[in-house]
Amino acid sequence: MEIEIEFLILILLLVSTIVAVIGRRFRIPYTVGLVLAGLALSLRGPIDIYVSPKLFLSLFLPPLLFEAAFYLNFEEFRRNLSTIVLLAVPGVLITMFLVGAVVSIGGGLTLPIALVFGSLIAATDPVAVVGIFRKLGAPKRLEVLLEGESLLNDGTAIVIFNLTLAFVASGDFNLINGLTDFVRIAGGGLMVGLAFGWLFASLINRIDDHLVEITLTTILAFGSFLVAEDLLHVSGVLAVVAAGIVSGNVDPRGMSPTTRIVVFNFWEYTAYLANSAVFLVIGLQIDLPALINSWQSILWAIGAVLVSRAVVIYIFSNLGRSIPLSWRHVLFWGGLRGAIALALALSLPPGLEPYRETVILMTFGVVLFSIVGQGYTMDRLLLRLKVLIRSEEQLEYESRQARALATRAGYEHIQRLSEDGLISLHTWETLQPILKLRMDALTAAIQETLRDFPDLEAQELLTARREMLRAQRGMLATLRRNGVVSEVTYEELVAEVDVALESDLEAWKRQALKDKPDENICQLLMVVVQARDLESASNALSMRGIRATRIRSMGGFLRQRNHLLLVGIPEGKLDLAVEALKRSCRSRVEYLSSPIESAPHILPQPIEVQVRGATVFVFNVDRCEVF
Repeated sequence: MEIEIEFLILILLLVSTIVAVIGRRFRIPYTVGLVLAGLALSLRGPIDIYVSPKLFLSLFLPPLLFEAAFYLNFEEFRRNLSTIVLLAVPGVLITMFLVGAVVSIGGGLTLPIALVFGSLIAATDPVAVVGIFRKLGAPKRLEVLLEGESLLNDGTAIVIFNLTLAFVASGDFNLINGLTDFVRIAGGGLMVGLAFGWLFASLINRIDDHLVEITLTTILAFGSFLVAEDLLHVSGVLAVVAAGIVSGNVDPRGMSPTTRIVVFNFWEYTAYLANSAVFLVIGLQIDLPALINSWQSILWAIGAVLVSRAVVIYIFSNLGRSIPLSWRHVLFWGGLRGAIALALALSLPPGLEPYRETVILMTFGVVLFSIVGQGYTMDRLLLRLKVLIRSEEQLEYESRQARALATRAGYEHIQRLSEDGLISLHTWETLQPILKLRMDALTAAIQETLRDFPDLEAQELLTARREMLRAQRGMLATLRRNGVVSEVTYEELVAEVDVALESDLEAWKRQALKDKPDENICQLLMVVVQARDLESASNALSMRGIRATRIRSMGGFLRQRNHLLLVGIPEGKLDLAVEALKRSCRSRVEYLSSPIESAPHILPQPIEVQVRGATVFVFNVDRCEVF
């Protein structure tokens, strides 16, 4: 069945959207649903989709790797680096030899070809598992261990695969040369990524335009891969990983809050598109009848992969920082195989026949088992091992909240039936006080739980705050779209909301819970701000737990009234207050049209004037009393 490429892209996007909706409804992991959807479509008739392995790696791999590395928690990654490196380098070698040995016995492959299969199948792809982790709230360290291992072992697996393939093709292997090539290719890729990452970070620090900064990160992701692979002939995968880690942990410091949110959303969506295409194409390319005919070889391959994974995880996870046994079970079952293994298998040269087709079928079989079998059961494993176990108070709160919401839904439904005349007024008047009493009791029970457990209350307040700010941002976008506010006003107000979104959550928590502020005032700030900066400055200080009193000033400049803020600074918070003012009060260029404000005559040409963001006077306080 031949389909024009334009229609094919639209069909794939539509299918991925439908899969996302159905998967959310039936709690099926998104990537698992995509593979099953592709498999179902392929059963209706062969769909001719050919993407060359080189194009596959160059087009889809950079955004997936860059997005994962960009969001990687560097501090957690650094603390677990020894364990991650052990899993990603020696672990790949052990996987290659163990899988190769087992498959050469029962898979119908010679030992050299079996080693090639072992090297390509060593690359893990835990996208489905990481998505489940984030959805269910798995421990951050566990997520970093799994994702960090995948990011590094993808690069090492590709390097070892190419070296093994060269050995099979030539029949000559020199250990010293092999180690030298590995260090050169892997180390060179890391150096390229680090260099590109720091270079682009310095550029982004000098720019304040979210469109330009998105473009720079896109160039960084694809450029580091292409330069490393095609120009320097080193590992493009490791180059992208290194560049992504640097970019994600250095670039945001030089971005404005608005730019930071836009860049994060862009890469989240880009990775979503790439994942959708990759896993849907995997499903479409699976030849189910051929897999069934090769079921014995595939079972040997699956068994070999599981055995090697168990050996690597249960041995090497003990050599670094201590990892709980339940976490090791999750790491073992979470070692999914995916796009990289398939791309490497499809890139095998025709000269490897008659074994090439067998290797490809075994790879498809392992990938299908890992994505559907392991990916689909991961959430159940997490719950069974109590990795996601919740406290008694959390369970009690959820139970009371669910009962209250269900009772309210019943109350509102009966009320609508009464208003529509579908039940009698007598029935409504009989049920209404009963349901109302029930709702009041459940509401009181929820409030009691929150009072008894302040952490739960704080978490709910933070969630409510984020939703409130997002709603404000959405309304501002609607106002701009309808022409109610100008682009300049929109950008100023959105910047205020974005600053609030990224402000000190602990300060907000203290304020929301009505904790008493620190009254140990040691300094007083008198801050002169422009009227247009008053709200953002007050909010920025408030979010950091610093109180400010507003005093309207009689002075002004260029028809803009000034305002005076009296700010009491607790000990050690001066730098925090100054930083808040710097972020919220900005210098602007205004144009003076008359020599004196309200003068009757106008200058021939407006004069450009630089208006300062804020003027701050600092006074030391010997004694402070609150009454």
